[in-house]
Amino acid sequence: MDSNKKYWKGLEELNNTPEFVEMNKHEFAEPIPIEDVLSGGGLSTKTPRRDFLKALGFGVGAVTLAACQKVPVHKSIPYLIKPEEVTPGVANYYVSSFEGQPILVKTREGRPIKIEGNPADILTKGGVSAQGQASVLDLYNSGRLQKPEMNGGESNWDAVDAFVKNQLAAIKAGGKKIRIVSSTVYSPSTLAVINGFVAAYPNTKHINYDAVSYTGIIQANQNSFGKAVVPHYNFDKADVIVSFSADFLGSWIAGEEHTLQYVSNRNAKSLEEKKMSRHIQFETGMSMTGTNADTRVPLKPSEEGLALVALYNAISGTTLPGTKKIDNNVLANAITIVAKELVAAKGKALVVAGTNDVAAQVLVNAINSLLGSYGTTIDLDTPNYKYAGNDQEFADFIGEMKRGEVDAVLFIDANPAYNYYKSKDFTEALSKVKLKVSFADQKDETAQLCNVLAPNHHYLESWGDAQVMEGYYSIVQPTINPVYSTRQAEHTLLIWSDAAVKDYYTFVRNTWDTAIFPKVGMAAGQKSWEALLQTGFVKAAAKPAGVYTFSKDLNAVAQAIVNQSPALTAKGNGDVELALYQNNGVGNGNKANNPWLQEMPDPVSKVTWDNFAAVSEKFGREVLKAEEGDVVEITVDGNSIKVPVLFQPGQAQGTVSVALGYGRTASGKVGDGVGANAYPFYGFRNGTFQTTTVATIKKTGEINLLAQTQTHHSYEGRSVIREASFKEYLKDPAAGSGRGEKKKDYNSESLWDDWERPQYNWVMAIDLNACTGCGACVVACNAENNIPVVGKDEVRRRREMHWIRIDRYYSFNDNGNTAVTKEKEIAKLTDLDNVSVVHQPMMCQHCDHAPCETVCPVLATVHSSEGLNHMAYNRCIGTRYCANNCPFKVRRFNWFNYWNDSRFENYLQSEYTQLVLNPDVVTRFRGVMEKCSMCIQRIQAGKLKAKIEKRPLKDGDVKVACQQTCTANAIVFGNANDPNSEVSKALKSERTYYVLEELNVQPGIGYQVKVRNINEQQA
Repeated sequence: MDSNKKYWKGLEELNNTPEFVEMNKHEFAEPIPIEDVLSGGGLSTKTPRRDFLKALGFGVGAVTLAACQKVPVHKSIPYLIKPEEVTPGVANYYVSSFEGQPILVKTREGRPIKIEGNPADILTKGGVSAQGQASVLDLYNSGRLQKPEMNGGESNWDAVDAFVKNQLAAIKAGGKKIRIVSSTVYSPSTLAVINGFVAAYPNTKHINYDAVSYTGIIQANQNSFGKAVVPHYNFDKADVIVSFSADFLGSWIAGEEHTLQYVSNRNAKSLEEKKMSRHIQFETGMSMTGTNADTRVPLKPSEEGLALVALYNAISGTTLPGTKKIDNNVLANAITIVAKELVAAKGKALVVAGTNDVAAQVLVNAINSLLGSYGTTIDLDTPNYKYAGNDQEFADFIGEMKRGEVDAVLFIDANPAYNYYKSKDFTEALSKVKLKVSFADQKDETAQLCNVLAPNHHYLESWGDAQVMEGYYSIVQPTINPVYSTRQAEHTLLIWSDAAVKDYYTFVRNTWDTAIFPKVGMAAGQKSWEALLQTGFVKAAAKPAGVYTFSKDLNAVAQAIVNQSPALTAKGNGDVELALYQNNGVGNGNKANNPWLQEMPDPVSKVTWDNFAAVSEKFGREVLKAEEGDVVEITVDGNSIKVPVLFQPGQAQGTVSVALGYGRTASGKVGDGVGANAYPFYGFRNGTFQTTTVATIKKTGEINLLAQTQTHHSYEGRSVIREASFKEYLKDPAAGSGRGEKKKDYNSESLWDDWERPQYNWVMAIDLNACTGCGACVVACNAENNIPVVGKDEVRRRREMHWIRIDRYYSFNDNGNTAVTKEKEIAKLTDLDNVSVVHQPMMCQHCDHAPCETVCPVLATVHSSEGLNHMAYNRCIGTRYCANNCPFKVRRFNWFNYWNDSRFENYLQSEYTQLVLNPDVVTRFRGVMEKCSMCIQRIQAGKLKAKIEKRPLKDGDVKVACQQTCTANAIVFGNANDPNSEVSKALKSERTYYVLEELNVQPGIGYQVKVRNINEQQA
């Protein structure tokens, strides 16, 4: 593709705004009040001479005096009887399961400190999401309920058991209803416990309630094929993928599993075999999946149903009744072209939709049936069990409470007081219930309304199991004794139902012996149980996917979709079409109290610590008369929220997108008051919760500067991204990399001597075609390397501490036309609807000719004989010369002692969160520079293990944290001196290039060119 193509990180850089220019004049953000930033005062870096002398005369002296004071002495108490499995200084790993995904839990001296994927897991091959990585931090949350409570005061388990059992017996005798409300339960043992409770109290009903619902898909499959399930999708078997607002690489159903499948048809191995899937995304707001699409077409929520009808017509060659012409010519043309591509890929095509509307999902089923997708790319016989919520059942349940028919409600991992769209209706109805029990581990919005709080264990303290897919079972086992006086919810239910077996561990074992081991062909007993606790999961023999043919009448379905479109169309007068979505961090809001996830930049917007109103720049400026950061009020049916505006390239005109999961009022000290709650904007239509509607929007006159990270570091216009089309790649595998016939020869003369690396040369390869931008590597690095959280204000000052960042670059979409010139790109600067995106992980490049090493006056940063750039923290005096000299802007300066300074206590500081620290990595102090170390502690551990086993270090013995968590395998690390290592082979690829190669700093990280499978006809 054209080497003159223009890339930019944000609209500030694209338009080269005065604020952006001024910000990048200053290498470092000095301490000033955040109010000055909000008022446009910028970040001052000037220190008057008099103030400087004051600092020398008083400030430094005071610090020196404080440093001389004695520190408190804490006496350590050694093991009286050392546990057999614990060896001080040596990590233990236990298998467990996070939300149904097999994982490994790393413990040190009995403390879980790190989550890793289980390499044998067939769904992710050892990858873990950002939420999975961050889940270990929740274990040490000091805001968790530490003992049961009853009627507003602290209690004990005996008193709670006696009270609840007495109440339940009375309710059973009186014939009133008991309801268990939970998020979808996919644990066989938990379901058995609930069934036992229902048997003990026959007036009980279990209601699955999911904050973000998939009832539309479940009901559509029931209507279409008589199977009320969420299918298992096989993106790896699809040559053409078309998605309508389904963020299948992120928050939709099973993002990590889909990522592994999706990338398998687009990574280096696939390209070497001269094959690559094609992905077309239709959506309102820019999603993470949309950023990875080959072709992305913006559409309004009111156009989505009409587009599906048009796609069905184009594929089937018929015209459904009531079909309306799509006014959007770009969308109409795209549908025509996409239909031809899908038909050409029949049997290897897949269409998915993120809508929760039953009629639209029925139409999607009909389209996939025409394409022969059932039995190949869609499997209805091996369904996904993670989502079974029934929206209509929950609506009926509220009606039961209003009528006074329910006397007891038990909430398990459900928080409808926060995430039900009519929370006032729910609260008023719940007030009529006598016994209200919450098993929440914190006093959340729903728990505050309950008279009994029976706090559940964290999953790392629990026994249990999971079945996320038919025939695939995983085990949950505790890795630490309960931190507080909590009790597992299942254990509590067994006691309350007077079950024969009240110990939940025993109950789980019995379930496996009697129900699960026989299904997977294993004998019951101790031997199978011990094998399970070593492998983490078992799988039954795979069932062949059945072929299903859609044969229903679509007339009524099409008419319902067409009739719905006008109700979703903005009519003017300040109206706008609204779409709600989840991001990769806080998700539906149940992760809102996790600081690692709050500070992880959103994959698309790079915003931290907030949700916002994403609108197109044209709509924002011309209709709202707003600038970025201006607060707008969005109103739907009398419910209003205030959020700042963000100009989002690729956002459909006349629409606004808002993230769910924010605006918590009782999540804990981290999540409370962060962002605004958008759940009241849900609608309930045709029996399901809907995430699209019409809203009014207006400016408030307030300003809330977003804490974004994407423009904190500038390359001053130098290109760091290389792209090629799949067509170009087939002609020349070196297309875009600069390694072909037109290779540029940069001056090889250097002021540095070459380094000898006799045994190890640690390097890295990053495949831009595999990286989806999810951010899991950022959180994994946080957990592994004790990286502190700094909070929203500090991020706004450009002081985030992440050692690895994922830069997101926009470019104008040239649709594969290599004749597009720089002048034509400049002429299209106002066309922000049609943009493409590239994600680029960026960390210390460990340059062989490292410019940082040259300028350090105290040799705090030095080169090793293994090709790494080391940091000696106890030498560093904080001159920041190294950061100033780094062309990649990957060094981080400690402005504060983040782990111990009281101003950061809301994020990490507490007597408990210190327990999550990795003892192999020192915590850095104020005034010290730090950056990626390539997980030097893991390198040393790998070498030590090989030495103990008296063998050479093998490729794969050392995996850095970012590499290990990446489901897409976008990051490869290893020894370049080994020609057979995976990294050596990756760096020999024709697609490999090095960022800012012209500077001759000789980075140790090579990138592989981004390749897009573009149809040049596609608009």
